Amino acid sequence: MLQCIFLLSDSGEVMLEKQLTGHWVDRSICSWFWDQSIAQGDSFKHLPVIASPTHYLFQVNREGVTFLACTQVEMPPLMAIEFLCRVADVLSEYLGGLNEDLIKDNFVIVYELLDEMIDNGFPLTTEPNILREMIAPPNIVSKVLSVVTGNTSNMSNTLPGATGSCVPWRKTDLKHTSNEVYVDLVEEMDATINRDGVLVKCEVYGEVQVNSHLSGLPDLTLSFANPSILNDVRFHPCVRLRPWESNQILSFVPPDGQFKLMSYRIKKLKSTPIYVKPQITSDSGTCRISLLVGIRNDPGKAIDDISVQFQLPPRVLSADLTSNYGTVNILSNKTCTWSIGRMPKDKTPSMTGTLVLETGVERLHVFPTFLVGFKIMGVALSGLKIEKLDFKNLPTRPYKGFRGLTRAGKYEVRS
Repeated sequence: MLQCIFLLSDSGEVMLEKQLTGHWVDRSICSWFWDQSIAQGDSFKHLPVIASPTHYLFQVNREGVTFLACTQVEMPPLMAIEFLCRVADVLSEYLGGLNEDLIKDNFVIVYELLDEMIDNGFPLTTEPNILREMIAPPNIVSKVLSVVTGNTSNMSNTLPGATGSCVPWRKTDLKHTSNEVYVDLVEEMDATINRDGVLVKCEVYGEVQVNSHLSGLPDLTLSFANPSILNDVRFHPCVRLRPWESNQILSFVPPDGQFKLMSYRIKKLKSTPIYVKPQITSDSGTCRISLLVGIRNDPGKAIDDISVQFQLPPRVLSADLTSNYGTVNILSNKTCTWSIGRMPKDKTPSMTGTLVLETGVERLHVFPTFLVGFKIMGVALSGLKIEKLDFKNLPTRPYKGFRGLTRAGKYEVRS
């Protein structure tokens, strides 16, 4: 049972305080938390569970906003962390982003959402579809009306019918003129390549995202051609666990609109779509750098948004970098970004240049790590394939579509 939730800015300011139970949590706990964060540095910000002298604290960081929950009683830590993640997702969806200014400008809506999402310290309504029926998202019309009428509340006067049904994530009596459902496999590839060009680690984190516009109460079944490659699966509450445990089939009644049906991880992949080959030589106070980017395994689709980013070592005084394709930018904080875009067919993109070291430094002793970005539309590089999607409780056969997308996650090339 959570007793209080605070929303903190990067400066440690308390932007919002929500007391959840009769036991009042003093705001001084935020001062203790911030003092520890300053003393211990970035490592403290990555601790999900923290034991203070008086409370257990749970924290989630999103876009410069810290969601901090407090309790003095025994409770499953993952429940608190998952709830804070859900709060962050709902606020981001409602406000069209998540930062300090948006929270301050929409303070009333944020407070109303917390009122509905948790009751007496226990999670209650966390589905965005139902929350939208209870609390209207902010828009220009509602802001004008609040100024004219003086009424700042966006709360509905009636309770959504779905709150009392067996599928609280779906509105009741839904009707669409055209029934359709789209399924996207969205994957991020994490890879680490050492200085010898050997693939040390390569895995994919993926999500099955569904955009459903179906009337009534449809019952869907989604199956994969190769479910055995999946690891660390997580499901939306609408998924029935027994069909998955017995036959690796996703059986569910979908929420209306867009939602994340499932997340997964696929480990120990053996290849990457592109290669990055750095070559660095250093002597006599200068350093020569050469970087090649090309296709290693053709995915059959165009590779877009290719970029390479790296930080100049601290003893580098200046840099002169040029490329035969794309643009190279060097920021004031010594971050270099090489934007290639779509991989060309007639040449291999390369970047060359010279780094001038500080006076008295003959050789470069700290070498940069290159962070690679890319996007491939229309393919899931993990090899996961959707076999079929079946429907029940629908009078007519709806339109269905499937799509894949792979982009780079933490893709590192060491030099």
